Amino acid sequence: MKISASGCIFLLVFIYITIVLSAPPGGEVEDETEFSYEAKGPKGPAKWGTLKAEWKMCGTGKMQSPINLTDGNVKVTSKFGSLRSQYLPANATIKNRGHDIMLEFKGGNKGIGITVRGKKYKLQQLHWHFPSEHSINGERYALEEHMVHESKNGRFAVVAFLYNIGEPDPFLLS
Repeated sequence: MKISASGCIFLLVFIYITIVLSAPPGGEVEDETEFSYEAKGPKGPAKWGTLKAEWKMCGTGKMQSPINLTDGNVKVTSKFGSLRSQYLPANATIKNRGHDIMLEFKGGNKGIGITVRGKKYKLQQLHWHFPSEHSINGERYALEEHMVHESKNGRFAVVAFLYNIGEPDPFLLS
């Protein structure tokens, strides 16, 4: 049986319409973000204490995230000495956790980390907040990176970087 060109077009249009009409209707995308850093948003920092019962302290605590670092509340000190770092290529898994993007290191991160006052901290993960979680003198930044390190006894050391949008940083290019 031969099908003419017009018959072939009709058949393709018929199949297309059948598929489109039989597809389930598209629903709205659910917002699975548990919280946000948008100051005036419905899930912003001012509302964190009400979003979940276990987050109640977020509404009453002092100097909790997000912190506005100001000239008046920062003390420069050298008591921790120099921060020594050693970072080497390592396997990692990238995850979108909704409120940030995380790069997690498992197993193969031996020798990767920092030393503070003779104590070693292994790099566990790094993640980025967009916009920044914290601010300096009221200024929020486009991006904030946290490099989360852990010592053998479960103590944490977090190194943070704040990013502005602009020309590439020569340090990061090296």
